[in-house]
Amino acid sequence: MRLIVFASAIMLAVPALAQETPQSAPSPATTDTTAETPPGGYAPPPAPPPPPGATIVFKEAPPPNVAFPPPAPLASYPPCKRGQFDKCVQRHDPK
Repeated sequence: MRLIVFASAIMLAVPALAQETPQSAPSPATTDTTAETPPGGYAPPPAPPPPPGATIVFKEAPPPNVAFPPPAPLASYPPCKRGQFDKCVQRHDPK
C-alpha cells in the first residue's frame, strides 16, 4: 500500500516532458476526404443551391394549431382497459 502511495506521489511530482520532435502536417491527400463522404450524425443534408435568376421568398410559418390541427373528438369514449391511455374514459371519473 505504501508503495502505491509513493509511486502516485512521484508521478504527480514529475513535470511533464516537452516533445522535442516537431510534428509534421498531414498530407493533403489524406485530409481531403470530406468531398467524398457526407457529414455524419443527425445533421440534415445541405440544401441545393437555387437555380440562377430564381427569386427567393421567405414566408412565416403558420401557427401550430393551423399547421397541426387537433383531431376531432369522438362521439363517445369507451372505458379504459389495463394499459390503455388514449381514446378512453377512466372508469371512476365523475364526468
